[in-house]
Amino acid sequence: MHLIPRTLWVLARARRRPPLSIWDSASLPMRALPTDVDIAGHVNNGQYFGLFDLGRFDLMARSGVMRAVRRRGWLPVVQAEQIAFRRSVTLGAAFTLETRIIGLDERAVWFEQRVVVAGDVAVRGYVCTRLRGRDGTPVGNDEVRALAVELGHDPAAEPELPGWLHDWREQVALPSARTPLPHAWGR
Repeated sequence: MHLIPRTLWVLARARRRPPLSIWDSASLPMRALPTDVDIAGHVNNGQYFGLFDLGRFDLMARSGVMRAVRRRGWLPVVQAEQIAFRRSVTLGAAFTLETRIIGLDERAVWFEQRVVVAGDVAVRGYVCTRLRGRDGTPVGNDEVRALAVELGHDPAAEPELPGWLHDWREQVALPSARTPLPHAWGR
């Protein structure tokens, strides 16, 4: 819940920032707040995923995609995430959250997100996302690409997704929510 005020701030600020292509990278200046840090005095590892949401919201709002997605009743959801850390970001530290789409596959839109401190990457994450319709059914990436074209984004600028991300998603994917997945630790 503590990210709701920050989310509203990011969305309000996005209206006054320069527009972007969906294929551009978005830079969001930020600072590590007391609600971001843990008892070690640095941004908590789990908090980065919430901050990454803010970066994706900024890119989607500034590219016009967020408004178009909302008009259609589509809902963005995260399917998988991975993150790696190089150095701590401490309380009060200024950083930039860099966000870009690194490709689409048959089902998902993939983002690379970086926390950059003084020009140096401190944290990098990859986020695999989908859009769902009002009824919960997945929105196909053919529809996502058509939306991008409708909004004036150059389809030739779409980056090609690195192959290793396909492999990673297959290795970590869970079955559909309609498929039972009983909990057992190999007992």
